[in-house]
Amino acid sequence: MSGILFDEIVFGPLKSRRFGVSLGINLLPLDSKLCSFNCVYCECGLTSHDKGHKPQLYTAVQVLTSLEQRFIALTGNHVFPDSITFAGNGEPTMHPEFNAIIDGVINLRNSFFPLAKITVLSNATLLGREKVRAALLKVDNNVLKLDAGTDEAFQAINRPLNAVKLEEVIERLIEFNGDLTVQTLFVRGAVHGHFVDNTVETEVVPWLGHLARIKPKLVMLYPIDRRAPFSTLEKIPDNELQIFAKRVENIGLKVEVFS
Repeated sequence: MSGILFDEIVFGPLKSRRFGVSLGINLLPLDSKLCSFNCVYCECGLTSHDKGHKPQLYTAVQVLTSLEQRFIALTGNHVFPDSITFAGNGEPTMHPEFNAIIDGVINLRNSFFPLAKITVLSNATLLGREKVRAALLKVDNNVLKLDAGTDEAFQAINRPLNAVKLEEVIERLIEFNGDLTVQTLFVRGAVHGHFVDNTVETEVVPWLGHLARIKPKLVMLYPIDRRAPFSTLEKIPDNELQIFAKRVENIGLKVEVFS
């Protein structure tokens, strides 16, 4: 099933519950998803396995030119974003010029909207690349994914396209020394006849243990918000999310629920 794709390099600004007035940047193709995950719940749809399709990426110059033009228009309309947010049609750190784009966005932000925060939403799978990690360390707000307590659930829910283990991701998140936000989406339901569920104790207990090791400045909890690729997946009710949130608070971490 196809999902919802962003059809612009720069989109918004949108009113975000998490980030205020948020101006989005999509570094991925405008007509397809490009991601190192194939999450069962992704609103962009499933990640294509078509080996013959070469995604068309905009260059750093094109991205930064588009952003500058939008900044000029916003300034003229007296609109001031709170966040410049890398999101879009997949995993932004996969762009080969990600480091250069981050540097350019920081320079433009400093010139036009110095009070705005730069936010990157990432699945954390490419943190082993030195240039990616160096770029992320420059931004104000890294929001990184952790949806599972065990590697079994990680493989079943996030379905990485390359050989990556959950412990590898956790070790990379620890390297941020607490200067990151962890986002977790809770989900359960059948996928191709296999039941996935990260709300059970055998997932929640080790997930809390991972959070205790990572020590993020904030944990964000979510259910499915839009139509998922599999209609068999359940939206976890707010009362369950609040219970998980209380358990996060009990290990000394700040948490917010977006239900």
